[in-house]
Amino acid sequence: MPFIVRCLTLFLCTCLSFAAWGEKLRIVTEPWAPYVYEEGGKPVGLDYETTAIVFKRLGIEVEWQFLPWKRCLAMLDQGLADGALDIFHSEERDSTLLYPSEPLSDVEFVMFYANARPHVIRSLEDLTGLTIGISPGYLYSEDFSQSTLFTREPAPTHEANFGKLLRGRIDLLITDRRVGQHLLDELNLRDKISESPTVISRQSQYLAVRRNAGMDLLVTRFGAELKRFKREPAYAELSARYGATPGLPGQAVSSAGEPNKTVEQQESGAQ
Repeated sequence: MPFIVRCLTLFLCTCLSFAAWGEKLRIVTEPWAPYVYEEGGKPVGLDYETTAIVFKRLGIEVEWQFLPWKRCLAMLDQGLADGALDIFHSEERDSTLLYPSEPLSDVEFVMFYANARPHVIRSLEDLTGLTIGISPGYLYSEDFSQSTLFTREPAPTHEANFGKLLRGRIDLLITDRRVGQHLLDELNLRDKISESPTVISRQSQYLAVRRNAGMDLLVTRFGAELKRFKREPAYAELSARYGATPGLPGQAVSSAGEPNKTVEQQESGAQ
């Protein structure tokens, strides 16, 4: 049997196995508006809706679970979930996870400050002596996570971080630009909290699945269909609906003010 026929047969068997046993692909994720979240008890968001459309075209049913990020990672490690939505690529997880060639979206991480206590941020040195709000279960770059210039303080949710910033319990918080802007509207904080224009890092986020039989072919098909969908007008309309146009351009910086690839990664840094 030719190799390509064997590959297609294995992929079809993988897809059929879910249907034959009445099973669905189990995907976990953390609410991460506007990429993925729940509204009125219904999952919505740019990356969620994109993923749902791609899986529908592939004929695969999905069971979604919204959990804290650390719990999502634990379920992946324990084999209780088949994949995770909006996870960053990490070489340390290549042995257990498969990533499509096409990312779902690109994010920009920036700092947010209280208008009553503004801060000018051009490099990590500008964070000296400050307390920075972070998210548990996230893996930050080596220069950010190991720096002794400032203190990192976790909060259970993104909303809690904004509350701590408003009350002066932290000096700044770091999160994705669009996530932060969405929360400013949701929490009615636009007159109290602002975004620093400096981009701390840029990163792509993916749907990743566990390395099981047939999953490599599933990931290949998912990536190809995702790339095809992103070229369609329907994806442009979806992106516009969720404000996926990047904000003001800026250069990502490192501790020395030089361009840096990764300052924050939504990944496996669970404590």
